[in-house]
Amino acid sequence: MPGTNLTREEAQQRARLLTVDAYEIDLDLSGAQEGGTYRSATTVRFESAEAGDSFIDLVAPAVHEVVLNGAALDPAEVFQDSRIALPGLVAGRNELTVVADCAYTNTGEGLHRFVDPVDQQAYLYTQFEVPDARRVFASFEQPDLKATFQFTVKAPEGWTVISNSPTPEPAGTIWRFEPTPRISTYVTALIVGPYHSVHSTYEKDGRTVPLGIYCRPSLAEHLDAEEIFEVTRQGFDWFQEKFDYAYPFAKYDQLFVPEFNAGAMENAGAVTIRDQYVFRSKVTDAAYEVRAETILHELAHMWFGDLVTMEWWNDLWLNESFATYTSIACQAYAPGSKWPHSWTTFANSMKTWAYRQDQLPSTHPIMAEIRDLDDVLVNFDGITYAKGASVLKQLVAYVGMEEFFTGVQAYFKRHAYGNTQLSDLLGALEETSGRDLSTWSKKWLQTAGINILRPEIEVDAEGVITSFAVRQEAPALPAGAQGEPVLRPHRIAIGAYDLQDGKLVRTERYELDVDGELTAVPQLAGKPRPAVILLNDDDLSYAKVRLDEESLKVVTEHLGDFTASLPRALSWASAWDMTRDGELATRDYLSLVLSGIGKESDIGVVQSLHRQVKVALDLYAAPEWRETGLSTWTEATLSHLRDAEPGSDHQLAWARAFAAAARTGDQLDLLQGLLDGTQEIPGLAVDTELRWSLVQRLAATGRADEKAIAAELERDRTSAGERHAATARAARPTTEAKTEAWASVVESDQLPNAVQEAVIGGFVQTDQRELLAPYTAKYFDAVKAIWDSRSHEMAQQIAVGLYPALQVAQETLDATDAWLAAAAPSAALRRLVTESRAGIERALKAQAADAAAGAAQ
Repeated sequence: MPGTNLTREEAQQRARLLTVDAYEIDLDLSGAQEGGTYRSATTVRFESAEAGDSFIDLVAPAVHEVVLNGAALDPAEVFQDSRIALPGLVAGRNELTVVADCAYTNTGEGLHRFVDPVDQQAYLYTQFEVPDARRVFASFEQPDLKATFQFTVKAPEGWTVISNSPTPEPAGTIWRFEPTPRISTYVTALIVGPYHSVHSTYEKDGRTVPLGIYCRPSLAEHLDAEEIFEVTRQGFDWFQEKFDYAYPFAKYDQLFVPEFNAGAMENAGAVTIRDQYVFRSKVTDAAYEVRAETILHELAHMWFGDLVTMEWWNDLWLNESFATYTSIACQAYAPGSKWPHSWTTFANSMKTWAYRQDQLPSTHPIMAEIRDLDDVLVNFDGITYAKGASVLKQLVAYVGMEEFFTGVQAYFKRHAYGNTQLSDLLGALEETSGRDLSTWSKKWLQTAGINILRPEIEVDAEGVITSFAVRQEAPALPAGAQGEPVLRPHRIAIGAYDLQDGKLVRTERYELDVDGELTAVPQLAGKPRPAVILLNDDDLSYAKVRLDEESLKVVTEHLGDFTASLPRALSWASAWDMTRDGELATRDYLSLVLSGIGKESDIGVVQSLHRQVKVALDLYAAPEWRETGLSTWTEATLSHLRDAEPGSDHQLAWARAFAAAARTGDQLDLLQGLLDGTQEIPGLAVDTELRWSLVQRLAATGRADEKAIAAELERDRTSAGERHAATARAARPTTEAKTEAWASVVESDQLPNAVQEAVIGGFVQTDQRELLAPYTAKYFDAVKAIWDSRSHEMAQQIAVGLYPALQVAQETLDATDAWLAAAAPSAALRRLVTESRAGIERALKAQAADAAAGAAQ
């Protein structure tokens, strides 16, 4: 019984047998306003290498017709689980028609249906990665069986239909699209509804590409289309130059859609993006930078992913890492970019995610073993995206940027509209760089874990360096992780920094290969010792970096005084990593942040520090000191808020940090005063989103009841308002509120994905540990049944979001271990719970380190 799974072996067997030519897909969505099911009719033409049997994929409530090569098959006999058996294929050309009833979803998978509370209109969009095209039409659901796709859609009067091909003029309510180029099932798309749109063009070298931006009408007043078009055009310019390959599709639409689970999806020519990126209220520049990276990431996929596609999901990492690396590089290097500091953001966010993921028991090689669809569904993680992109950046440094892109150009020309493996790209890079990448690939892509780089310095009496070396360590992998530690080849830069007029300025830079346990750096011998020596300067490699004792002293006093943002970010990241590892006490991390954050100009770094300090205080502080630390932090956030430049990004960021931490009566009175207008802070706009932040904190502390939440919702009768209200209700510190929230998520399966996520976010409040304690046992009683009965996205939200991560105690570890031993969960669920368990272990270690530091003071 396959259920909804598909193994790699089955996919390989099917690919050896079949070559798919074309799909014709006819969908009747005329009843979308009411929901329920819709009629899906698919005709697919394909070649079979020999006579034999195979199957096609479909997830549907009912199948009415299956006609193979003119012969009707009984759906009751051939349709089971997620498959339709195809017996008796003929050698050569075959034709299959499947007519079924398919279901709208509210989970963000397949064809998602959302009703906007503002206009009561339904809005549809598809999300097919990894295996969900089969929820909408019968398909050979694997990336290497590419084909052309021709969609015909019947939609309600007045609606718009967008797909991969240019939008045609409808014949009444019928929309007939031209066939697509050869693409994979998972990047096909349909977006249907009364969407608002703005149109423009990209013009280059005599070619015009139509551009479109779409959102719901209720968001149209907030849509900054020209900003989005500007970023998009910069991406077109930079990618077409670097890839030496013209944009491969007929048009490029970007559709901001509701209740989207991910950031965005690279459907060919019809990218869907979460509509929280249409900003309803003031946000900092960091939010615009992140949105721009998302836009560029999906645009890069048009070449790497859509034009040339991985053969199987074990190369998912390369697909995502390439898009991440090139999107950040575009921001850093494209002429006119607003974010030339993008590598700072990358070091401060993406790489810290990678370092965290790589130290979990579930860590795995970048090139993971993907045996089946269940494996890949939990592989959208920090290894696949963040470590992969970090290692790709290392590869670029290793082979040279010019050589890298020259190899990529050959790769696109050689494999356009086809499928590839990692070896195809590495072969092209070996040709252009002259480097043998076999050892590099084996050590970087086929092993797990992270290296540590430490400087070893000897200095004479005059302060002159007599010897310098880089020591590389390969720490033991976490308990339960597969594989062995390994030393890797690193291409790094070493930066020498000195204090000049109170600022840390780089005076020398050395770039070299580090390999093996100890690498001598003779270039530094005979030079005066600088104030700070920073390994992995410019963040070329992927490794933990430790400072020598003298450098650490200077950085501790002057972290905010680096003139460049990237070395500051690397130092902040190192301090955070040490805190998570229990090498730096939480109270000392707080002191370090408070001493330097006022000098930090990069708003993205400031906001990351806000989040990290709050996590450290909530999870890593010794319990007996936690309230002292939280009070110190909250007072600091209020002080910085009052001192910040009126109307600045920093003021808004500090306002949000204060709202998240306010705890005393006076502090909560200020939140209430800002909300009702009786108090103000000059320059601070208390707009819609900030108001909800205030309401949610007031609700979590018992200061805002249901009446206050309902009043705020009345001001913001939107889908975003409904989500915020759901969070606020679940955050209330009462047994009744928790019971209601738990029941709506765990005991019922009726909530849409975005509302379920909002309820979980409100339910888990760090100030409510005692109130939440009884839910540890309830979690373990319920989680397996939820995993077995809900869709992947919905089950994963619950399995991760409701794990008792706040109950940092040996008892939680014991309860987890007992459940793991008794419940026999699937490999995917076991992995998620084990990762959460590792968080408890890490917190216990950090709490012990913080307690020890307190005792020593």
